[in-house]
Amino acid sequence: MGDTVSVGVIGCGYWGPKHARNFHELPGSRLSWLCDLCQERLEHVKRLYPEAEATRDYRDILASDVDAVVVATPVATHYRLAMEALAAGKHVLVEKPLAADLAQAEEMVAEARRQGRLLMVGHTFEYNPAVEAVREIIERGELGRVYYVNATRVNLGVFQSDINVLWDLAPHDVSILRFILGMDPVRVSAWGNAYVQWRKGIHDVAYLALFYPGGILAEVHVSWLDPCKIRRYTIVGSHKMLVYDDIASDKILIYDKGVDLPPYSDTEEEFHLSYRYGEAVPYPVTWVEPLKAECQHFLQCIREGREPRSSGEVGARVVRVLQAAQRSLHNGQVWEEIEW
Repeated sequence: MGDTVSVGVIGCGYWGPKHARNFHELPGSRLSWLCDLCQERLEHVKRLYPEAEATRDYRDILASDVDAVVVATPVATHYRLAMEALAAGKHVLVEKPLAADLAQAEEMVAEARRQGRLLMVGHTFEYNPAVEAVREIIERGELGRVYYVNATRVNLGVFQSDINVLWDLAPHDVSILRFILGMDPVRVSAWGNAYVQWRKGIHDVAYLALFYPGGILAEVHVSWLDPCKIRRYTIVGSHKMLVYDDIASDKILIYDKGVDLPPYSDTEEEFHLSYRYGEAVPYPVTWVEPLKAECQHFLQCIREGREPRSSGEVGARVVRVLQAAQRSLHNGQVWEEIEW
């Protein structure tokens, strides 16, 4: 392989061209192949990167000498394409979610181990500098004990026809929460409804409640049906509070606000909570395109033979949570235990 990693991109819809751009631009990478079933999309991306071979048959890429393959196709095809790519001896980066169900995800992880190849999932927000900063702030204990997290990821569109909003948007938040809290949830409850595609029963709005060890509660709201684009987290701790807004210019604000209990009180009259209303302080973040950082990490892990941050195993853990949430979504919002 040498120092240059050759890459083929399967799927030139939404994410594929973004991957193509990064692997074209990154040093030590060569964009060698492009693939899409739609001839028009394929020709469009081929014009941007004329040095790459183009094909409508992904098997041409698997038969080539490329080192790595990006799978940026509909979720239902992730398992088949990734398994064939691994069997062909390719390292594989799969867009989120890793697979359509847990059994497929775990089989993909096992196949990567058998083949001695790297399997990585595109949890792009794990490579977002603001999310990395939030993790560092929590790990330092600046917020104190984390009480709860509220996350909102809504906008108008893009509606999917093959998966619901939970599988489309919530993988971001399940992976972000795992990354910043350093743990997986032990149970989940989900509820929502299908409005625009009600005949197909495809939910376009959903709420998830995730319960973590230590009593941490996270609530996630995802929707394709909202007038405003919102990408915001509120994290409440025992010492301070934090707001991470991915759209704002100041992406992280730390609030010196909270409630302190009196050290002791013998009577009800002596019991007075102490409220703090400190200022909001922006936290500096040096911005780097998250997808660029993700692609660079993929290349480094291939060269160094190490496990990626968003490994296939991590992707399977996210799918395990989503699958439990899907059961709750259709079982009247019941809490689903998650076995690890």
